Parts: sequence; structure tokens; C-alpha cells
Amino acid sequence: MTRPAVVLLSGGLDSATIAAIARRDGYTVFALSFDYGQRHDVEIQAARRVAAAAGAKRHVVLPIDLRAFGGSALTDDIPVPKGRSEDDMAAGIPVTYVPARNTIFLSLALAWAEVLGTGDIFIGVNARDYSGYPDCRPDYLAAFQAMANLATKGAVEGTLPVTIHNPLIDLTKGEIITLGTGLGVDYSLTRSCYDPDSHGRACGACDSCALRLKGFAEAGFADPAPYQA
Repeated sequence: MTRPAVVLLSGGLDSATIAAIARRDGYTVFALSFDYGQRHDVEIQAARRVAAAAGAKRHVVLPIDLRAFGGSALTDDIPVPKGRSEDDMAAGIPVTYVPARNTIFLSLALAWAEVLGTGDIFIGVNARDYSGYPDCRPDYLAAFQAMANLATKGAVEGTLPVTIHNPLIDLTKGEIITLGTGLGVDYSLTRSCYDPDSHGRACGACDSCALRLKGFAEAGFADPAPYQA
């Protein structure tokens, strides 16, 4: 019998890859996505497609309206930056950062993991090709894991230690795409754009699109996602 694992699934290429990794490593995927009021809600549709393709035993899309707080270009009336260089992207925390997002997501994943009787949680963050988000760093994930092992019944009793699996942490986008392609990930199902049009087509100019396109170019593949003309 395979072990259950909660897999945070955004609908982007990173989370599609970690779902495939979890399956490869012998886990039963319980996918968790969040409808948090993000302007790019096309990713929820993508998450549903990816969860089905990954053979998730269950896929929960949890509504949490972070628009009540705002403070991000993804949840507030703030323009999404476009056309930034890699140096610009590396020069600080961008306005697309959603305050405490990964802490909120991981906390809810932790709650579901406890109910499922597992301590295994997968998250697809990486510290090389990322847009400067503080909650995508290895020390943050290590700190969250340490906290989780102080905060849950099973961990405190010594029966269910918590492990935050972050297999992409040291990979570039190109390396992630190469890995996922080898695992059979269909990246045409995924969406990454922060500011898609009404038809779900990517803008091609936001930070997320730039990193995605760079990754596909490095991996030697064409990006199968639809883009605006």
C-alpha cells in the first residue's frame, strides 16, 4: 500500500512536476489547491487538469479570499510588472508577492496531512529561478518543518514526524522541465501567467512567464501553453 502525501498544486509547471515526483516515489497524491482570490484564477482550472492527470486520489480546492487583505498585485488593484530583466527580478521582493501565502498554504496542508495520517507534504518551490519571494527559500522551509514538528499531535507523540518535501529547491526551471518531461508530465495542462487574458492565454511578459519561457528554452522544448499574440 502506498503512503499518502499532501501535494500543494497550483496548476503551474513546478507543482505538476512535484505531483509526478510524489507518484514516482511511491506516494498516493492528495492534491490541495487554493482559490484565494488570485487574478490568475485560470490556474485553478489548470490545477484540476493536472490533478486528474497525476491520478490524485482526491483533489481539494479550498476557498480562502485573500483579497480581504490585498497587498499584492495578485490579490489587489495593483498592476502586474511586465518586461522586467533578470537583474530586476533579482533586486528585491516584487509586488506579486502575496503576504504569508506559503505559510498559509503549508499550514492548511499540515492540517489535512494530520487527518490523512501522514507527515509528508510536497511543495514545488525552488531557490534558483524564482522571483525573490521570501517563502521560497530553503531556510524558510526548514523553519516551517521544525515548527510543524512542534505543533502537531503525531509529531509531538513521536508517531508521525512531518517532512516538507521540496525536491525542486536547487533546480533551475530548465532542469525542472527536463525532469518532469522524463516523468511524463504534460505541461500543456499547466498555466503560470500572473496576468492572463479572458481566454486564459498567457501575457508572455510578467515575471512568471519570463521564467517559464526561459526554462523551456534552456530545456530545448517549446512551451505548449497558449500565449497572447
